[in-house]
Amino acid sequence: MTKFLPLILLGLYLAAMWFFSAWRLKQELNEKSTPLRHPRLTPMLERLGRAMDLPPIKAHIYEVEPINGLAAPDGRIFLTRGFIRKLDACEVTPEELASVIAHELGHVSLGHSRRRMVDFAGQNAIRMALAGVLSRFIPGFGALIANAIATAVAARLSRQDEFEADRFATALMIKAGLGTEPQKSLFRKLDALSGRMGAGAPAWFLSHPPTEKRIAAIESHELRWRG
Repeated sequence: MTKFLPLILLGLYLAAMWFFSAWRLKQELNEKSTPLRHPRLTPMLERLGRAMDLPPIKAHIYEVEPINGLAAPDGRIFLTRGFIRKLDACEVTPEELASVIAHELGHVSLGHSRRRMVDFAGQNAIRMALAGVLSRFIPGFGALIANAIATAVAARLSRQDEFEADRFATALMIKAGLGTEPQKSLFRKLDALSGRMGAGAPAWFLSHPPTEKRIAAIESHELRWRG
């Protein structure tokens, strides 16, 4: 029994981290979000719902400025206030934001949102375990190497999730009669807005795949779905 104690403690740690992270995120979203009731987005929510044989999709506005979409572990979909400001300034279109919502619906439908919370807890556990081992052999650098390894593993999983959610969104956008152009045009706009800040970083550290690869994958999926 004693020899299994470290594994039991690790399992308890992962479970505690998952529940605490999920609780903290839920509290944050509850305090800083409002229902999405935008006249230019309501028709988009209705079209996405009909395409899924559901009532209009419900979404929320997360009251923070960074431009982003979010799928919470409890299944709720969020667009940030920064995204809504871009819509009101006519810098993005309702169809483009519909593609963001479709993408986040993909994360929910494919179970990515809950899995990412588990991955987050696992990443911390990997980082702590590796740091403890490596620091014995490489004092002063063990923690840095452990952090790099854990970050690379998490980024690879995240990129895979993004491709899968893009594929889901492509099918949904086509079924809703919105097509894939909003997906592709939004990626190009966001790429320009970011100023390609991540272009100098190694590809395996980027949580999102490069824009050109995402667009190429969408076009490949579009041929298959339409065929």
